[in-house]
Amino acid sequence: MCDRDTTEPAVEQLGTDRRRRYMPCRPADARRAVERVVTECRGTGDHPSCDVGALSDAVLVASELTTNAILHGGGITDFQVDVVGPGVRLSVCDRSHDLPVAVPPVDDRGHRHPGGRGWPIVCRLARDVRVADLPSGGKCITVVVPLF
Repeated sequence: MCDRDTTEPAVEQLGTDRRRRYMPCRPADARRAVERVVTECRGTGDHPSCDVGALSDAVLVASELTTNAILHGGGITDFQVDVVGPGVRLSVCDRSHDLPVAVPPVDDRGHRHPGGRGWPIVCRLARDVRVADLPSGGKCITVVVPLF
């Protein structure tokens, strides 16, 4: 986990709020949802335009979180995206209680491992990374990716 990560109950995170819920089946669905929400909010009211690189970061983080939920978490059980202040907040829930880990690129014998780069990418691009146990089982990872 990242140094700035926290683990706390997620009951208050899943209450009635303004987040938009989507149920992506694939990482591509999550990427499209992020693009749609950011595009809808861009340049309106409290949400100024964001640059293409920042949107690309948010799309990559959504893709990594949903891919990890599918590969390591038993599937996506909830997905939320919303523009909050200067960033986009993403929440991805899955069935596993296992915390995300960074896997070294090589093992102790020097053999390269495929994968293992997703969580470090999320930690590098996102702020306010939180991993919370869900009362119904599983976990929810919530991050904010800066858009500006």
